Amino acid sequence: MSTIQQNKHQMLRMLEELVNIDSGSFDKEGVDRVGDYLCKLYEEIGFSITTYENEALGNNIVLRHKEAVNPAILLLAHMDTVFPKGTVEKRPFSKDEHRAFGPGVIDMKASHVQLYFAIRELMAQQNDAYKNIEILLNSDEEIGSKASRSFIEKHAMGKKAAFVLEPARADGSLVSERKGTGNYLLEIHGKAAHAGIEPENGRSAIEVLGHKIVKLHALSNLTEGIHVNVGTINGGTSTNTVAAFASATIDVRISREEQAVEIEQAVKDICSTSEIEGVTLTLTGGINRYPMVFTKDTEKIIHLIEQEGKELGITITHVATGGGSDASLVSILGIPTIDGLGPVGGKPHSEDEYLEIASLSERTVLLTKILKRFQTDSPF
Repeated sequence: MSTIQQNKHQMLRMLEELVNIDSGSFDKEGVDRVGDYLCKLYEEIGFSITTYENEALGNNIVLRHKEAVNPAILLLAHMDTVFPKGTVEKRPFSKDEHRAFGPGVIDMKASHVQLYFAIRELMAQQNDAYKNIEILLNSDEEIGSKASRSFIEKHAMGKKAAFVLEPARADGSLVSERKGTGNYLLEIHGKAAHAGIEPENGRSAIEVLGHKIVKLHALSNLTEGIHVNVGTINGGTSTNTVAAFASATIDVRISREEQAVEIEQAVKDICSTSEIEGVTLTLTGGINRYPMVFTKDTEKIIHLIEQEGKELGITITHVATGGGSDASLVSILGIPTIDGLGPVGGKPHSEDEYLEIASLSERTVLLTKILKRFQTDSPF
């Protein structure tokens, strides 16, 4: 029996301890607590730790075995969640016979348990595949990896493949394609006036924003895989006041790298002029992740994973998704990348987020087999 099967209770205990640490993206103390917790475990099994300090957000961490020399495989897992400090107190880790619950349980604290126990299994089998990997623990993935992007790109260079341990889809599928993403903030400054006494003296920022929302949404083209969404708006001070200020956040999704320049210019053009004289607009932000595109090399890795899954009685499928992840940062560098290699669960970023408990050990065994396969029979 593998150590994975023997250690099911230890795996759940580790998961409980991780979930019960608040680690929202802006909670530096909490994210660093998760990092410290993981570093201690990896140090105990012979891994060296390199920490990239960050004053505002959590520290980024590189893990590799002390005997590793030019590891070919990159493994990515983020430590932050979307949940603010205090969430654990309200709804800590819990489980029933089939599922585990809690903030970040599937996105992606279960993946950290999976990865650690996969490495333990390789060591128990005396298989040197654990010396062929480099692990990056990212602290701000949930807010776009802005502070860790260069860190990820630096360590990705030269790798033969990258595995991102975002959770598998609810049906168990891996992720082989992702859309590129962009985020913008539009701020509009007009002029306040009494809406009843002297409306002609006002310049409504909200009126201008209304025009912009319609034009921005018109940029969406589902056939081409482009979607533009104004997700939040703000503005005005009272019902009887012409609004002097309004703002909006804009989400952009693209399917191909070449769409980035075109859609970015279109957003800028819309937001560069006002329909009302005397109103000014400021646009900040841009495309922050390019698409993760399905390639022939991706297909080779998927085929390899399908073979390993078949031996375990698992039918491996893969899908495209509109969500973003660090996989896009690596894929754009030309490195074959597979995402969604984490355990199976659902409803991430919500109070109902869950892990299918049986998948934790199952996907740990699968990851172990994949790493072993790359050690002996790499497709490249």
